[in-house]
Amino acid sequence: MTSPAKRTRRAVAALATTLVVGGLSLSSVPAHADPSATPGGVADKLGSHDRALIAGYAAQSRTRSVPADADQPVPDFVTLMLAVKSGRTDETARQVTGLGAEVTRTDPAIGYLKVNVPFAAVDQVVALDDVLRVDADELLKLEETRADAAGVAGAGGDGGSLPSAPSAATPDDNPYMPTRDTGSVAFKTEHPTYDGRGVTIGIMDTGVDPTHPALATTTTGERKLVDTVAGSDPRNLIDILFDRTWLTMTAGNKVTGSTVDKYDITWTLPEGGSDDMYLTRKNLAVAGYVDPTLTGSLGVAYRESDNAVWIDLNQDHVFTDDELYRPYRVDHQIGYIGTDNPATELNERQPFTVEARRLSSALIGVNINTLDEAHGTHVAGITAANGILGGQMNGQAPGAKLVSMRACTHSGCSSAALTDGMVDLATNHHVDVINLSIGSSPALNDGQSAMALLYDRLIATTGVQIFSSAGNSGAGTNSVGDPSSADTVVSVGASVSKQTWWANYGSFVTRARAVFPFSSRGPREDGGFKPDITAPGAAIAPTPSWIANSVVADAGYTLPAGYSMLQGTSMASPQATGAAALLISAARQDGVSATPVQLRRAIFSTADYNKDEPAIAQGRGEFNVVHAWQYLAKGVAGTDDVTVSAPVCTSLSAKLVTPNTGSGLYNSCAPGSGGQGVGESRTYDVTLTRAGGAEGALDYVLDLRGNDGTFTAPHKVSLAKNVPTVVKVTAAPGNQGIHSAVLTIDNAATQAVEQSAMLAVEAAAPLTPGAVWSVAGAVDRNDTVVYSVAVPAGATDLTVNLSGLADSSQTRWWAYGPDGLEAEKSSAGTIYCYANYQGGNGCDPFTRSYAKPKPGVWEFVVEARRTSPTLENPFHLTAAVTQ
Repeated sequence: MTSPAKRTRRAVAALATTLVVGGLSLSSVPAHADPSATPGGVADKLGSHDRALIAGYAAQSRTRSVPADADQPVPDFVTLMLAVKSGRTDETARQVTGLGAEVTRTDPAIGYLKVNVPFAAVDQVVALDDVLRVDADELLKLEETRADAAGVAGAGGDGGSLPSAPSAATPDDNPYMPTRDTGSVAFKTEHPTYDGRGVTIGIMDTGVDPTHPALATTTTGERKLVDTVAGSDPRNLIDILFDRTWLTMTAGNKVTGSTVDKYDITWTLPEGGSDDMYLTRKNLAVAGYVDPTLTGSLGVAYRESDNAVWIDLNQDHVFTDDELYRPYRVDHQIGYIGTDNPATELNERQPFTVEARRLSSALIGVNINTLDEAHGTHVAGITAANGILGGQMNGQAPGAKLVSMRACTHSGCSSAALTDGMVDLATNHHVDVINLSIGSSPALNDGQSAMALLYDRLIATTGVQIFSSAGNSGAGTNSVGDPSSADTVVSVGASVSKQTWWANYGSFVTRARAVFPFSSRGPREDGGFKPDITAPGAAIAPTPSWIANSVVADAGYTLPAGYSMLQGTSMASPQATGAAALLISAARQDGVSATPVQLRRAIFSTADYNKDEPAIAQGRGEFNVVHAWQYLAKGVAGTDDVTVSAPVCTSLSAKLVTPNTGSGLYNSCAPGSGGQGVGESRTYDVTLTRAGGAEGALDYVLDLRGNDGTFTAPHKVSLAKNVPTVVKVTAAPGNQGIHSAVLTIDNAATQAVEQSAMLAVEAAAPLTPGAVWSVAGAVDRNDTVVYSVAVPAGATDLTVNLSGLADSSQTRWWAYGPDGLEAEKSSAGTIYCYANYQGGNGCDPFTRSYAKPKPGVWEFVVEARRTSPTLENPFHLTAAVTQ
C-alpha cells in the first residue's frame, strides 16, 4: 500500500463516478498561495479533480446510491478542507456559516477550516477572498503492499539454497528488517542511548495493535504506545459512509432510570443509570469484526460526565455485568470482541480501545476503535519495534514511544480525517515527528493542494517534522504523490539492497542497491524536488495476529502469526521517520538543536547518492544516520535560504501558480511543442535568489550530481542578498528518455548544503502515422527500462507490442500518458501482467491499444519480475499510431 492509501492517478474522476475512490509562517503567506496569483481565479482554488468529486457526490446524493461497502446514504453536503489567509480563520468561519455551511473544525494557528457545505453553496465558499485553496474530502483507497502473489520457491534465485527464516536468534544487523541500510544499527551500537528514547512518534495510519509484544515497551522499560485514537470524524462525508467504528448519539439517545425500553429491547443500564446517560446500538453485520459468529447488534451506553463507555459484549442487554471503559490514555485499557478459536492460526479475538467526545451541541460520538488493516501496525513496527520475533531484531528507534492516530479502515482513508489527525498529533498529542504512509496521486502534483499547504504550516508552527511516502505509482516520471509533494514534508522513495531481495523475496540480483520499480518518481509538476530521499522499502515487521499475515512464497519460509513482509514507500517512510527519531533523541541528550529545518538540512546534505539510479527516483539519495548526526551535532543553523525559479514545460504547466515556471528545471513537452529532441542542445535560465545571510555577496559552489552528461552549468555563482541571479544551465540529451540530475547550491562556509534543485529533461522519439517505432533491449530481474515517445495530435489509436522474450522470461510493460498518470485500463491486471506468469492475470502482456491517446510524451516502462528465471531478460518493443 503506499502510501497505503492513495488515489490512483489514472482515474482522476473515479470517486465522481463510482465513489471508490520553504514552510509558511503565520505572518507571511507566500505568493504561490495567493488566489490573486492563481490563473483562472476561483476554479483553481478547488481544481478539476475536486470539482469532479463534488459533482459525483451531488449526483449520488440525489439518487442515494452508494458503493457496496458503504453502509449509509450519501449525505446532501460535501466536506471541504480550507486553507485560509493568516489571521482570517475566524472571520472566514463566520462567512462560511452565513452561507449555510456547518463549520466542524477551526485551527487558526495554521489557517485551517473544515466545513460541511451544501452542494449549492460550494462555489460561494470557494469564492471567499480569504480562502486560498480547497480540497474535497475523498476516500483514498488502500494500495496493496503484500508481495505474496502465488509463486514458486526460489524461482528467481541463484540456483542455491533458499534464505532461512528470521527468528529470535537473528541479530539486529540483518536484511529482513534492514534498518542497517540507513546506518542506524552502527549508530546505535556506537551510541546505545541514542535509540529514540525521549522521543514520541506519531503514526498516522490504519491504527496500531495495542497488544503486540514487539510494541509493548521501549528499551528503557516504559510503555511504548502512549495513546491510540481516531482521526476520523463521524461528521466527515467519507467517514459517514465508510468508518464503521463510530456510533453517534443525539438527545433522542438520552435515557434515565435503571431500565429502559429501546429498540424493542429492555435494557438494564449501568450503575442504575444517571442524568447524562446515552444508549445506542451497533449493527454487527456491518461492524467489520473478524469473528464471524458475532451476529445481531451490540448495545453501547455512554455517560458524558466522566467519559465512561459500557459495551454489552455478551449481548444480554444488561450493562451492570459489563466492564466500564475509558479512553486508552487514561489507564491503557483494552477490551476484546469475539472468542479465539485455538485450532486456527489467526486470533479471532479482536482487541479494541474506546474514545468518546462531544462533537457539537447536538451530537456525541463514541468510537470502538478496532483495526481491520495490518498496515499501521507494520509501519509502527518499522519505526520503533523493540524485540521483533522475541529476539534482537528491532525497528529503527526501539527506545521511542508511539501515538497511534487511525484515519483509515480497510475501505480506505478520509482525506479530511488525515488532516484532522495530523493537526491533532502535532498540537494535542505533542509528538516530535510524524509518519504518514498515506497519500493521493493528483495529476497536478505541484505541492499546492490545501492539504500540502496546511502541512507546511503545521511543520513551521509546531516544530514537528513530517515524513511521507512518495507513492507506489512508479516507475513513470512525475508520479510522486500528495501530500508528500508539500515543500517541507520529507518525501521518501523506496530502496532495496541485494541482500533484502534475497532474504525477503528469495530473488537474486547483482546490483548492490536499487530503487524499487514501484517507487514513485519526481519531479513535481512544477519541477519541485521530490522525492527528497530514499529508505528501505521492504521489511518483516509486526502485524495484528487477527489479520492474515503476509510472506513471499518464493522465499521458501513462513512467518508466525503477528508478523508480515510488506513492501512499498509506505515501508520506506517509517524507516526514515524512525531514523529521524534517532537523531532527535541524540540531539536532546547532547543539548543540540534539531529544528525541522536543521533536521532536513542534515539529512539532505549527507544522503548517500546511488550513481546507478536517476535523480528523479532517489532525490538526494539514501538516508544516512551516521553522517546526518555528524552534521547535526556540529550545528547547521547558519545556512542561508536560497530559492530557485526555473522554466517548466509539461502538459499541465500552464496551470501552475506562475505559468510554466517552478522550483526546478523540468521539460517533458514533445519536440516541436516546447520539448527537446534527441541531440538538441538548449540553454535554460535558472534564477537563484538568496534571502538570508549577510548583506554582501556570497560565493556558492554549483555541482551536478547524477548527471549522465546531459547537463552543464557554471561551477560557482555569487549571490547578493535578495538579488535574483540567473545561472545558465544547458541540456543536450544524447538519447531518448528522461535525463535528470541534482543541482546543488552550496556555500562552502556553512555546514550544510543550502539548496538542491532538480533538473529533468525528457527527449522523446516522435511517432509518425504509418511508421513503427521499434527498440530492442534487455532488462534485469527486478529492474526497469523506460522509453519515451511523442504521440502526435489527432492520433486515433496507439498500439504497443512486446516480443522477443527468452523462454519463460517473466517480463511486462505498461504505459504512462503525458500527464504522468498510468494509462492502463486495469491497474489490478497490469500489476501482474507478465508474460509467462499466471496467464497474464487477465491482461494481455504482449499487445495493448489505447484509443484516442492524449498528444504529448508517453512513457513505456519494461520490467522483469522477481521470479523471472533469467537474470537478463531481452525484449523487443514496438509502438505505432494511426490518425
